[in-house]
Amino acid sequence: MANASLVIGNWKMNGNAALTRSMTAALREQQEPTANVKVVVCPPFTLLGELTRHCYYDNIAVGAQNVNAHNNGAHTGEISLAMLQELGVEYVIVGHSERRAMYAEDNAAIAAKVTAVTAAGLTAVLCVGEDKEQRNNDQTWSVIEQQLSAACNELSRQQASKLVVAYEPVWAIGTGETATPEQAQQVHSKIRGWLKQQFDAVGDETEILYGGSVKADNAAELFAQQDIDGGLIGGASLKEQDFVAIVQAAQG
Repeated sequence: MANASLVIGNWKMNGNAALTRSMTAALREQQEPTANVKVVVCPPFTLLGELTRHCYYDNIAVGAQNVNAHNNGAHTGEISLAMLQELGVEYVIVGHSERRAMYAEDNAAIAAKVTAVTAAGLTAVLCVGEDKEQRNNDQTWSVIEQQLSAACNELSRQQASKLVVAYEPVWAIGTGETATPEQAQQVHSKIRGWLKQQFDAVGDETEILYGGSVKADNAAELFAQQDIDGGLIGGASLKEQDFVAIVQAAQG
């Protein structure tokens, strides 16, 4: 039985206007009016307006892949929260491993973004996870705990209610290698315990997603785990049939 309540598609630097139309049409066709799974699509910045136009009246939320923590100013090439809000964005991915590794986003920068996003009333999707070397050295939890602490320790409970945590083992992102449901559940359980200790009842309600080569054929088993509340989907979210199948697995 699926335990999922949230599925987020991260298109990364992919997609076009045609995909916004075909993806929303495919999701619209399969969704039941009583479905209890929230679906979020996070395209590149240039497609946010286009996507909003196509899913405005549907049960599909729009998310952004990044944001600048400053309100405005001399930040060439950056996008502010106010700009995202004008486009109807509800979710913002923060601290993805690619942002950490390729664009030198450190814990301080990620914490500033989480704080800004949640203070503005949007939902921050905080990504955490270990690389292969850290897992092999039994450092998985110490790495994730440090990432959580750095990003969340200054949040109020009200801000924490606008937080989603996505566990993405770096060694499984785009590699075809996936954590077993048992491995993922073990980490999710520890994240749940940390959130409850930090935010009491709010932490108990926080959605914790798994990301890392989630596919139609492994989604149901992952989503059946007690503390896996859905998925942050990369490559499979670019293919209508695959993404719809994952959403259906979440719906049970």
